[in-house]
Amino acid sequence: MIVRTNIGAAARLERAAAFDVWLAKLAADSGMPAGVSLVAVGGLGRRECAPRGDLDLVLLHTGVSGIEELAARIWYPVWDSRVGLDHSVRTVAESLAAAEEDAKVALGLLDARHVTGDPALSARLARSAAELWRRTAAGQLSRLRELTDARHATHGTLTQLLEGDLKESAGGLRDVGILRGIGRAGLADAFPPAVRAAQIRLLDVRDALHLSAGRNLDRLVAHERAAVAEALDLPDGDALLRRVANDAATVEWALDDAWRSVHRWRASLRRGGVPHRARRLPLATDVVESDGEVVLARSAVTPHPDPSLSLRVAAAAATAKLPIARSTLEWLSRYVPPLPHPWPAAARTALMSLLGSGPALIPTWTACDRFGLITAWLPEWARLRGAPQHNPVHRFTLDRHLVSAAAEAAGYAREVARPDLLLLGALVHDVGKGLPGDHSVVGAPIAADIARRIGLPDADVAMIERLVRHHLVLPEIATRRDIGDPATVTAVAEVVGDAETLELLHMLARSDAVATGPAAWTTWKSRLIDQLAAAVRASLAGAPLPTPMAPDPTLLGADLPVVQVAPDWVAIAAKDRRGLLATVAGCLAQHQLEVVAVNSITVAERAVLQCAVQPRYGAAPDRDLLAADLRRAALDQLTLPARLALRSRTPNGARPRPRVLWPGDDLLEVRATDEPGLLYRITSTLADLGVNLRAARVSTLGADVVDTFYLIGPVDQPAIETALLTLLH
Repeated sequence: MIVRTNIGAAARLERAAAFDVWLAKLAADSGMPAGVSLVAVGGLGRRECAPRGDLDLVLLHTGVSGIEELAARIWYPVWDSRVGLDHSVRTVAESLAAAEEDAKVALGLLDARHVTGDPALSARLARSAAELWRRTAAGQLSRLRELTDARHATHGTLTQLLEGDLKESAGGLRDVGILRGIGRAGLADAFPPAVRAAQIRLLDVRDALHLSAGRNLDRLVAHERAAVAEALDLPDGDALLRRVANDAATVEWALDDAWRSVHRWRASLRRGGVPHRARRLPLATDVVESDGEVVLARSAVTPHPDPSLSLRVAAAAATAKLPIARSTLEWLSRYVPPLPHPWPAAARTALMSLLGSGPALIPTWTACDRFGLITAWLPEWARLRGAPQHNPVHRFTLDRHLVSAAAEAAGYAREVARPDLLLLGALVHDVGKGLPGDHSVVGAPIAADIARRIGLPDADVAMIERLVRHHLVLPEIATRRDIGDPATVTAVAEVVGDAETLELLHMLARSDAVATGPAAWTTWKSRLIDQLAAAVRASLAGAPLPTPMAPDPTLLGADLPVVQVAPDWVAIAAKDRRGLLATVAGCLAQHQLEVVAVNSITVAERAVLQCAVQPRYGAAPDRDLLAADLRRAALDQLTLPARLALRSRTPNGARPRPRVLWPGDDLLEVRATDEPGLLYRITSTLADLGVNLRAARVSTLGADVVDTFYLIGPVDQPAIETALLTLLH
């Protein structure tokens, strides 16, 4: 159990004080002479010591003899105590020279604090380091920006990661140090109360993580989440992730804003320090550009501002691809009154303009959210903000995913008759997530309430409700059912209802998948959804259904076996036999290929299998070796290794319970945790039971897979279900 008193600012101060006493004793026992001092930097310098954190120490001297031996007498007891130590032995001049060469050293010396020894020497270093920082800030901050961008590229963004690094990821504690450095250079108010509060909470999380893990660990790994949440009196790990994401977003936005201040300051230096009167260029009613930022026109600053003003400012900023000035965001959040219900036309128009701005929507929305504007427009956003999405296929938190989906939808605005409904539908399509039940069903009435409050007419409100309720229909049917089956197309057409709804659902499916992440949107999935949409469109129009794409004539007419291998698909024509799909699936698994989808047809005695594939671990296999093995598989001459029949060693407790469903008498659906060789084991089990397959669909989303099989002839459903559940358990 984690002791709560070991977490928090008071506990960090106590640890720093204890280290100070201990280090002072070590220095005294080592016979520290005059002209030497021990200086703390890093967490100890700031008195922000984590329970298992390292010590960053500088043994400062004036050139006294025997300094290395003295250092060893101080450092060795620290090492013996198993405390991490980053150390250096330098004069003041050497420290400043190192700082001039290395921006990270220069930034670190801003935290220099006297521990023991000669206080005047320590004070001289701290004073000189601060003067050096202010004098060389232009070059230092430029180098620091490059280092920061590289670090973010390596460690990702804390707001978007389920296992982010509290220190190194974008929005983490390292960025707080950058903000502190920008503030010390006198370039911006880089450390406002919101950032300070976010820093304290992130430090508390790190305290709890160190205590839970029992070691110096800054990555918020999944298996420590529950213990950390409990130590911080949070309901669960999701509440912890939400808090971390929101605090990281505060830090991340503040750093972006501070970098803009640095950019303006450097521009003034290039002008030789000559005062610059920013031009004010009109962008929209009540909105102007000033010095690269969006600000209010002077006429807009009134005692009774228009309730739609904040939306109009956001729309103008996103359209112009410019940031909104912090002072403007603060004024809007403080003085703009709530929007009436329903919204006035100006607010509704501004929202659609904002959503239609494409990629520029994301930074504008994020900035507005930092200052509470989004929840003033859409109170539901408070529940969505920072909500984690545990399926690995999702790369963003829920709120960021919704905004990204809207940004993607803007690219399809010319593909639909009602782009406004597409944009709003994309923004709210997952609004039901986090609530009990199917999020599509639960979210539909919530989305309708939002549309009604915005002021849409009843017909449009009903359309938004339909889009949210059915936004998964096209991608799920396309990847799990035989879209060449007229019954499948007819069923989808009945759900969709009309061509206008279909085109909106089609583009929403695209926007949603692209915003989800690369694993959710492949060329194969895109092709399947497009084919299904075309078939449903024809059905709704009463036209004949499009003819499914026929296999390559070579597969149908050439001498058997026929093998074709491409970067993202393989095709095999062979003499039909039970177990052929299992053998081919095993061959592909042996070559570390994931099967994304399978189509199969049988013509006379010839079976044709077409499989969409992708490398499981990134590296493509040798195509010649793969083709040779597939040929042997087609001839039933391939011996598969026994390991393919074995499951991975993931403990059962870590797996969601598998399910076997029967959507139809001849339609089998298996839902399970994905792993190498799973399709091979399932199809082998079916072959052992004497089951013949007509077609298969494989839908993989992160760690989960849904395998759908079209069976031939009457089958023993209980026997199949028992065998598969035994295999999967």
